[in-house]
Amino acid sequence: MQVLSEPKAFLVKRSHACEKRSESRALPSAAQNISDSRKRSLGGEIMLAFISSSWCLDGVPAFKKKNCRFHLDLATGQNISSHGGQILVDSLAARFDLWNWLGAIPGLDPRKRLTVGFSPIAILAQMMIGFTSGAASLADMERVGSDQVLMDLVGLTKGADQSTLGEWLRAQTPQTVEAVMAVNRRFVSQVLAQAAPGRVLQAGRPTVFFDDTEIEVEGKRFEGARLNYEGERALSFQTLWVGPFVADAIFDGAADPSQHLGELLAANAALWQGQQGRFYADSASSAVKFLKQIDSAGFGSWSVSYNKWTNKLEKLAAELPESQWAMEPPDADGTVEGFAWVKHMPGEETDRVYTFATVRRQAPGEMFWRYGFVVSDDTTPTAAKRTPKSVFEFHALKGASEQGFSHLLSDLDLHHPPCEKLVANQMFYAIGLLAYNLLIALRVLDLPADAQGWRPRSIIRNLLTVPVKVGMHARYRRATLCIPAGWMRWWRIFLQDHGPKRTHGGARVRLEESGL
Repeated sequence: MQVLSEPKAFLVKRSHACEKRSESRALPSAAQNISDSRKRSLGGEIMLAFISSSWCLDGVPAFKKKNCRFHLDLATGQNISSHGGQILVDSLAARFDLWNWLGAIPGLDPRKRLTVGFSPIAILAQMMIGFTSGAASLADMERVGSDQVLMDLVGLTKGADQSTLGEWLRAQTPQTVEAVMAVNRRFVSQVLAQAAPGRVLQAGRPTVFFDDTEIEVEGKRFEGARLNYEGERALSFQTLWVGPFVADAIFDGAADPSQHLGELLAANAALWQGQQGRFYADSASSAVKFLKQIDSAGFGSWSVSYNKWTNKLEKLAAELPESQWAMEPPDADGTVEGFAWVKHMPGEETDRVYTFATVRRQAPGEMFWRYGFVVSDDTTPTAAKRTPKSVFEFHALKGASEQGFSHLLSDLDLHHPPCEKLVANQMFYAIGLLAYNLLIALRVLDLPADAQGWRPRSIIRNLLTVPVKVGMHARYRRATLCIPAGWMRWWRIFLQDHGPKRTHGGARVRLEESGL
């Protein structure tokens, strides 16, 4: 009995102090607080109960999962929305006059009677708000449009249903799609000019990245779809990135993954001209005809992965004398690695010698070297200092752009074209790109340094999905946003600088800290 009474008394005595402490420190094992002889004296069953006790040891609180202690009530919230943060997206678009740019596009409005129905700006705004609210389909955008509080918050009278959205998309033309993409390019250009250089440049230089992905579709009625190398029907989505933004893109049934490279480079050259831009691409752009397009695009330096036609390169690399290889110390597993330059004229179409940064690796037990190649060029003043290893190191930085492409497709769920008509899907993806760039612009222009790693999904969840309640106060309507703890000052500054300005009798925005 004495063995049991002492630990129990100790635990009861300490429990009152533990209830008042809030530090989230790890609970030390109960076995560490008892001598070995005491452990042996306690029975196995009693020892287990002692360790799993909800009391604490040495003043450290014990945390565990408990059931919800609230009484739950349900109520309809006709004056409440969970998308209060969309005021940020609308304010950012207004800051750059984006709505007026889009409204000036001719041919966007298919209506015969302009006094009824939804204007093109109403459709575009609803779809962009839908994308930045997490909508993944036209049906989701209809549900976003049914949130009347949200519609009022962003200045829309009501939202269109999915049939109206689909009809508007199908009524578009290649010319209106290109006009929306031109607005996107203009928006990206202005954001790049206003953003802090450290947030959009790499070592003081703009980075440009080209990549393609296939959007697989089901059914034979999708216009422009073709069979890919896996035998699945797919559409091609070719994108050109400048910094963290999608500057341009073409969505169609292109068979060659770099078919539109030259077209995209020519349309966006103003974004890097005179700035010694750095270009990256993967091996899909390594054919000579594409290398010529890259070489003439005005970049200070460029590099392209090269792993398609390597037989001749591997032979040339194997013939290099050992003195040409800059060998690295062996890795922890014994793998040996070295770098060298190889000069080669690939293909019959080439009219110049290209320089290939070459790496060779050999793991313990392997008989032959494994080679890797990156074709590159550099016309900057520091070109003489570059080494084959530095080419590989800089080329690896394209991984950040590849990650951004992944975030675009997954966070905005652009894996599923909504319509069978190609031009409708092209407009859908153009609006999605503009919505993505709005989120990235909000991050690089306004969010603090510790939020620069946020992906679009994080911005939507942490910043745009906040509760808002609207009501009447005196002669004006008031929208009260419930702001997470720690963000009140940021919200006040943003709304003061860029928020909607209340006119006489108009709406007013009020902030409340949630304390969460």
